[in-house]
Amino acid sequence: MAKHPTWLTALTLLALTLLGSLGLAHGEGAAITPLPVREIAPGVYAHQAPVTAMNAASGGDIANLGFIVGDEAVAVIDTGGARIIGERLKKAIEAVTRKPVRYVINTHEHPDHIFGNAAFAAPGVIFVGHMNLPRAMAERGPAYLATWRRVMTPALVDGIKLVPPTLLVSPGKDVRLDLGHRLIDLRAWPPMHTDCDVTIFDEKTATLFTGDLVFLQHVPVVDASVLGWMRAMPALAKIPAKRVVPGHGTVDVDWPQALAAEKTYFTKLTQDLRGFIARGADINQAAKEAGQSEASKWQLFGIYNPRNATAGYAELEWQ
Repeated sequence: MAKHPTWLTALTLLALTLLGSLGLAHGEGAAITPLPVREIAPGVYAHQAPVTAMNAASGGDIANLGFIVGDEAVAVIDTGGARIIGERLKKAIEAVTRKPVRYVINTHEHPDHIFGNAAFAAPGVIFVGHMNLPRAMAERGPAYLATWRRVMTPALVDGIKLVPPTLLVSPGKDVRLDLGHRLIDLRAWPPMHTDCDVTIFDEKTATLFTGDLVFLQHVPVVDASVLGWMRAMPALAKIPAKRVVPGHGTVDVDWPQALAAEKTYFTKLTQDLRGFIARGADINQAAKEAGQSEASKWQLFGIYNPRNATAGYAELEWQ
């Protein structure tokens, strides 16, 4: 019987390893690997994703996700950057509890947080988000999907659907959800990271899920307003949390200490930008040089800081 060439055997094993890392496998009824989660407080679970750029090698897994278990039901917080990530999160929930998922809360519009939504779309599941989220998903979702098709493998794009929220949260009008002797408070914020940011506060354990209003290790990313972010930080810091799950970086960090690095970054960035504007420097120079003293403190700095500086320059120029 002829043997497979060594290189073909090695290639096959590599392919199977990669598929396994995504929670996929060949064969009927092959199980999806649950996403790794950790119970950071009683009934509160978080998945800490790698700090990396979104590309095919990431497997769609770059954003922190989580869920909260009450006496009657479960609330999911973000679903990942591919349907398979959502499916793996669903498996992780099933390994912890048989209680049904009642709510899926999207902290904002970015695809690494919402592209796993379809895994949870089912009768009785209510999707929740900022009042601006349906509009943002409708306007930007098709472009996000087009980008995913260019940079991700077909397996990571298959099954992605834009599932907008039907229960909406407005700024100044917090929404409280009852999971059964467990209340969680949802707050919508003015434009900061995006114009549709929501935070989730579990009152029972004083755990705060911030989405991308807090970054750790991963340099913050501005898609709405640098000034809005800085103005809102004092109110964000006043939430009476003990621990925080940021959108990216280390989970289960003391609060509000977790805001310190982000505050320093934005303070330095805006100081630099105001200096460039006062001297009449153009936006290209500002994009290259503003905030550079912070470079050693953050991962992915070279990718996102020029974008932040460009957005901040345009915003500050009109002050």
